[in-house]
Amino acid sequence: MNKKDTIAFDWLKRYTGTNPENYGDWILLTNFQNYVEKFSKRFDSTINGVGGPMTSSINDDGLSIINFGIGSANAATIMDLLSCIKPKGVLFLGKCGGLKKTTEIGHFILPTAAIRGEGTSDDYFPKEVPAMPSFKLHKYVSELLVEREIEYRTGVIYSTNRRVWEHDEKFKTYLRKVRVMGIDMETATIFITGFANEINRGALLLVSDTPMIPEGIKTHEMDQDVTRKYVDIHLDLGIEAMTKIGDEGEKIKHFKY
Repeated sequence: MNKKDTIAFDWLKRYTGTNPENYGDWILLTNFQNYVEKFSKRFDSTINGVGGPMTSSINDDGLSIINFGIGSANAATIMDLLSCIKPKGVLFLGKCGGLKKTTEIGHFILPTAAIRGEGTSDDYFPKEVPAMPSFKLHKYVSELLVEREIEYRTGVIYSTNRRVWEHDEKFKTYLRKVRVMGIDMETATIFITGFANEINRGALLLVSDTPMIPEGIKTHEMDQDVTRKYVDIHLDLGIEAMTKIGDEGEKIKHFKY
């Protein structure tokens, strides 16, 4: 192990509650604890790290899920820590705001790229380096969505560190100008840190609100409704896609473009 791997190996258990040796090759990431709880209930698996900064759970086949919390700094932290175990692939199950008329609540977005508005990724690469997923991993997710006849979109996501921006008309004008499909806080960071750490990565985002219009701004009641209607299928898609790619064993090559 190099020095970075030694540090990350020690810290991975401290942050997630799971011994690094216990993680499998395929990992689901989320920033919502109910995803971990639903995963644990489905597979009768233990939830580790309760009371700590992150929680995790692993099923009998080695598929893991980690709740890393909210925001780009946490996203970068978990990707840096996972670099010590060199997973074959990571899929982020996140939520986003839909910014187009064609992106409705309950739709899924499979991002083709993400604009690096969050700032954290600047610590890894210059702005000119695009934040992109591993497309072969996304192929499995896309095939599954088509197979299940589930509505989804592809396009560019804008990642920001700003959680409260819905009042800012100047920022909303900028978002229209760059023609992004959705907005979140983590996708660009996961794509860039995955590239930096040579981890194959993807994201399947659930549209949870439509913040460009006043009635579409997320409320507590709206979030509960989205959770009740769509979170189970979101998690199922992630589990099925990562299990499928693990079973079929198709190698995903990390390109150093």
